[in-house]
Amino acid sequence: MGRRIGIALARTGWRVRVLGGWRVPVAGPVILAANHANLVDGPLLMGMSPRPTHFLVKEEMFSGPVGAVLRGVGQIPVQRRSADRTAIGSALEVLKDGGVLGVFPEGTRGDGDFAQVQGGLAYLALRSGAPVVPVAVFGTGERGRTLGAIPPLRGRIDVVFGDPFDAGDGSRLRTRKAMQEASERVRTRLAGHLAQARELTGR
Repeated sequence: MGRRIGIALARTGWRVRVLGGWRVPVAGPVILAANHANLVDGPLLMGMSPRPTHFLVKEEMFSGPVGAVLRGVGQIPVQRRSADRTAIGSALEVLKDGGVLGVFPEGTRGDGDFAQVQGGLAYLALRSGAPVVPVAVFGTGERGRTLGAIPPLRGRIDVVFGDPFDAGDGSRLRTRKAMQEASERVRTRLAGHLAQARELTGR
């Protein structure tokens, strides 16, 4: 149901082009790591992902009718002010069951350039062993617009999926040093994919 909602929103509101969707593994646990510049990024990716996706969504969104819909389509509330063990547990369960977890590693909406990548993504990847698929979204947060403003209707939006990669070095260690190295590896790969996607799309 979540995918149908996302597809309807994307296709009726904007001209969406999806590139590299075939890079998402067709089975097994996967973490989608996307840049985040606009409120519509979540629903958009929910619809454009080749597989049903459970996103980590800030808990403030889980109120009223919107909250009921988010819970109904399997999204996971997360407290951003501290380590949310409940959200982490729910996210790991999704991956343990072979599902797809969606994460905005910047932690909040911004320029969508992966300038700041939080450590939670590396932790989830190391703990679960799931590959990370970088996702670049262009057209929802151009500079010069008010942060959070809805993209112009019928405007062009590009969603570019990258090659999956492992956050760890194969040792499955979760020491402080391993976590730091994984975080840097993730940041570098996400930034690299964003640059490649810009060149590919001309955005």
